[in-house]
Amino acid sequence: MPGGVPEARRRAQEAMRAWGEPAERVEAAALIVTELVTNAVQHTSTRRIRCRLLRSADGVRICVWNRGRALIPAPASPADSAGLPVGEVPAASDLEDDAALDRLAEDGRGLLLVDALAARWGTHAAPAGRLVWAIL
Repeated sequence: MPGGVPEARRRAQEAMRAWGEPAERVEAAALIVTELVTNAVQHTSTRRIRCRLLRSADGVRICVWNRGRALIPAPASPADSAGLPVGEVPAASDLEDDAALDRLAEDGRGLLLVDALAARWGTHAAPAGRLVWAIL
């Protein structure tokens, strides 16, 4: 299943290029697809995950669906993803060595990235599964 992440990314890039989207939007879509599909792989027990890109006058909608029903959290703040209270976010100068970088959490940054790149994004949970979408 993890092999599906690069495949979804590649297909998203191909679709965006075929639609004539500019390079920065192609890469933004690729990053969003990577994060959303990775989350779906990590948080579902089924092998069935769907990823669709839909183009409209409003932009490109990226949809990732899986059979999981767990709630999707709001993106953590940068301080939360580092595991520190907001007042204790390390300064860049404090993160110059590898040991300091290792203190930062690995998880929780994907939705921050989606939030930064997408014009809007959201989720919908239903008995049949959950959908996470983002609009570029």
